[in-house]
Formats: sequence, C-alpha cells, structure tokens
Amino acid sequence: MEDNVRQATKNEPLVCFKDADILNGENTVIYSLDMEINPGDFVYIVGKVGTGKTSIIRTMIAENPLLKGYGRVCGFKLRGLRDKEIPYLRRKVGVVFQDFQLLMDRTVESNLEFVLKATGWKDRNAIDKRIREVLEDVGMESKAHKMPHQLSGGEQQRIAIARSLLNRPELIIADEPTGNLDNETADGILRLLTGINKSDGTAVVMVTHNRNIFEKYHGRIFVCKDESCEENLNDEVIDLALTI
Repeated sequence: MEDNVRQATKNEPLVCFKDADILNGENTVIYSLDMEINPGDFVYIVGKVGTGKTSIIRTMIAENPLLKGYGRVCGFKLRGLRDKEIPYLRRKVGVVFQDFQLLMDRTVESNLEFVLKATGWKDRNAIDKRIREVLEDVGMESKAHKMPHQLSGGEQQRIAIARSLLNRPELIIADEPTGNLDNETADGILRLLTGINKSDGTAVVMVTHNRNIFEKYHGRIFVCKDESCEENLNDEVIDLALTI
C-alpha cells in the first residue's frame, strides 16, 4: 500500500481529478473531469438524472474504476488501486446514502458496532465510547437501543450520518441524503451536515437535485451536463442543468 498512498498535507486537496474520464459500467458518462476539493469545502454536484453525478462519487470511493486521467482521494491514487487498499481509502471517507442502508435486523448501537468491528476496532470500551460520541454528535444519543423501523426517516438518516462519522473521516460523501425526506426534515439534515463541516472542518460532497438546499446552504457547485462536469455559479446554467 505504501507505493500508492501517503498522508496528504494540509495544503493538498482531499479530492483531485485531472482530465479524468468517469465511467458508469463500461460507458463513459463524463469526459475530462477536473475537480479539486479541499479540507473544509462544502461542495454540491448537481444535474439531471443520468448525467454522471453518482458515478463521480462512486469513483471517489473506488466502486467505479478510473481508467483514464488522474484521480486521488484522501491520499490514495485511484488508478491502479488494489483491492486490498480499498478498505483503507473508505476508512477516510464517510458515505451517506439516500435510502439510509441501515441493517434492519439489529439495533442502532449494533449497526454502528458492526461498522467499527469491520474496520478493525477491537477494544470494547473504545467501541462503546465512539458509538456514544457519534450519537451525541447527531442528537440521537437516546436512540441507541432502538431498531431502525422504530425511527422516522429523518432519525434514520441521522443514524446514517453518525455511521459515516465513526472513523473520523476527512471527507463525507452524501448521495441525495434528503431525497426521501420532507422539507422540514431535510432542512434539519442540512443543518447537521453544515454544522459538522463548520465545527470539525470535515469536507462534504453532496449530490442533490434540490435547488432550495444549495440556495439556503451555500457551497461550491459543480454542474453535470452534456458529458461534462464543471464548477459553475451561473443561475441560468444551473437552472438548465436541473430541468428534467
């Protein structure tokens, strides 16, 4: 692993793509992506369905291979990344999904314990302490013994965010995290994510279709359209990109 990864310095971007082609299966969906995301950034990736937004974040966590161009995430070079290196990359990246992806047959506490043990934690006291910490971070400390089906959608998403924080990631990637939530609950999730971004300096990359979100909670905006993805603050371009 030493050949591929080294500790990134504070002056280096957490995410760097240069002239990178982004794949969805065997098809290229974005050509020549240039993107840099720095520590402390809050970044939105927006665009219509099928324009490559999710493919970008799948490439960031090595679910999709990078075959052309340069890519590095949290110190890991993506091209030629070996299977045994992928878990180490993913320990530095917390991922939040639209559909929560909690294990429904076990409690909140057991969901979080499962992730910690899967990523190498062994000390019982340390595991218990870290679970308490992340549940407090998301305001869910009283829900540790609940089953996921006993929680509202917003509460389940807060648990998913707690899960993403377990290994103190440098970067949180959120794929439409408010897509299944009502507006008030979605607003609470955005307050939580922006709070984590500001208080801890954790970078956040968020895929969203919801213009209200990035108008209220400001960040950098990358627009996916016409097989490209570029940073853009032009309202007309963003409106066009979000028109279905």
